[in-house]
Amino acid sequence: MAKIDAFFKLLADQGGSDLHMSSGSQPIVRISGEMERIKYSNLNNDELKSMLYEIAPEEKIKIFEETGDIDFGYEIPGLARYRANFFMQKNGISAVFRQIPSKILTADDLGLPPIAKKMAMLNKGLVLVTGPTGSGKSTTLAAIIDHANKERKDHILTIEDPIEFVHQPQGCLINHREVGRDTKSFTAALRGALREDPDIILVGEMRDLETIALALEAAATGHLVFGTLHTQSAGKTIDRIIDVFPANQQGQIRTTLSEALKGVIAQNLFRRIDKKGRCCALEILVVTSAISNLIREAKTFQIPSMIQTGKKFGMQSLDDGIMTLLQAGKIGAEDAYSKAVEKARFLQFLKTPPDEFS
Repeated sequence: MAKIDAFFKLLADQGGSDLHMSSGSQPIVRISGEMERIKYSNLNNDELKSMLYEIAPEEKIKIFEETGDIDFGYEIPGLARYRANFFMQKNGISAVFRQIPSKILTADDLGLPPIAKKMAMLNKGLVLVTGPTGSGKSTTLAAIIDHANKERKDHILTIEDPIEFVHQPQGCLINHREVGRDTKSFTAALRGALREDPDIILVGEMRDLETIALALEAAATGHLVFGTLHTQSAGKTIDRIIDVFPANQQGQIRTTLSEALKGVIAQNLFRRIDKKGRCCALEILVVTSAISNLIREAKTFQIPSMIQTGKKFGMQSLDDGIMTLLQAGKIGAEDAYSKAVEKARFLQFLKTPPDEFS
């Protein structure tokens, strides 16, 4: 057993999501979104380096010493998997570990709306799950892939950095590929994917022009592609994709995206007040013919109003999702107000109105 494993057990026992190990500081766990220090002495660089190098693959250590950053996956059988990131800072080596539960939560466990399951059953197209870092995008995607795995008989190919949730084949054949270990890059893996007969492709992160272009190409040529982006809303997601491309290509990309994009789930995590843990508010965009026209005609600023009137298609605004959680007594009014788009809707629930509305 590695020395650091005791901290992972503590993280699991306390129901935390992240473990922070930083030279010059006590270890810290994130519980329900808040950072809490562990009663342990400040870590020095040599002690922490020894602890971290004990669990890192040799090739990852070499890359880390050359670059100062590295990502990889670490697993403790019977406990959990972890997404590890090592980095250098002023006081020495540091690391952050995100816990990935061994059990994949289903769409029903997460309370995802029926439209999420429908997206898992599409024949082709692009579906994006977006939100800030740490908003649960991977968990939502895992639930959608899990539904496809149970209900379809297809080939699912995942490309991740590192692999997070590990799906056991049920109705589908599933191949997990890790960037850096099984393939050189997202781009190389996506190029190869088009020759590997997948029906569903999961791209862990669409982080650059080439990856986005290849994901769009795969979606436009008969594959169902799932991916993540760090954006706050459905409308901004579309703008982000288009803005990645040079100006002279944006007209063509709008046309391709209007045809390939099938849906966007944008989410935000909230600390629960009714019990321990966190819950998620979703904004859901379903790309209808009317939405396709807005994308093609560069009128994405009209998308929020289309979401409001598209409830019969399964659409939902973020504020409606937040309001549902607030009225169910699951989240606090201050938290709801701080993350809402139209904050005036939530003023009536605040005990003390903020200065700008006083």
